[in-house]
Amino acid sequence: MLKTALARRIRLIGLDVDGVLSDGGIYIGRVGDHAVEFKRFHSQDGSGAWLLRRAGITLVLASGRRSEATTIRAREMKIEEVLEDETGGGRKLATFAAMLARRGVAWTECAFVGDDLADLPLLTRVALPIAVANAVPEVKAAATLVTERAGGDGAVREVAETILKARRVWNDLVQQYLQERGDVEAPPRASRAG
Repeated sequence: MLKTALARRIRLIGLDVDGVLSDGGIYIGRVGDHAVEFKRFHSQDGSGAWLLRRAGITLVLASGRRSEATTIRAREMKIEEVLEDETGGGRKLATFAAMLARRGVAWTECAFVGDDLADLPLLTRVALPIAVANAVPEVKAAATLVTERAGGDGAVREVAETILKARRVWNDLVQQYLQERGDVEAPPRASRAG
């Protein structure tokens, strides 16, 4: 169980992309003269991102490779920053550290969700290291929390629920989510007797 004090300290969550936000599969081909790439993402991760943002938690994607599919999904999820290694070298740690310094966020205020060996340098630095169910054994060993759901199968939504329940704000945020969608009416305000 995640401790409330740790959950409340988290200001920023970094997400690996391939194997965490997606199921790790990458479909590559050509349409005419243009190379195309497709990835499978899970729709529930979008609502998880909304709930985390509403709780004041920043989400950042950190990938070892550049991908237009990642950029499109980040835009849909309203994730404001995507860190991609343009060189293909996969150096996430330096890029992530520079982003934290620029935002004024300490490592002790961060969580990171990973699945593979390239995520270990980040997982060993953050306050809340998280592995998805399909992570390699080394990543699971470094994690404080391991999701029940696999990457690309709603694991990010599970992370959101775990953190927000530990903060004791889950029910209120779900109500706000439904109200904003127009699916429920706002609860009546208590009348003030005067």
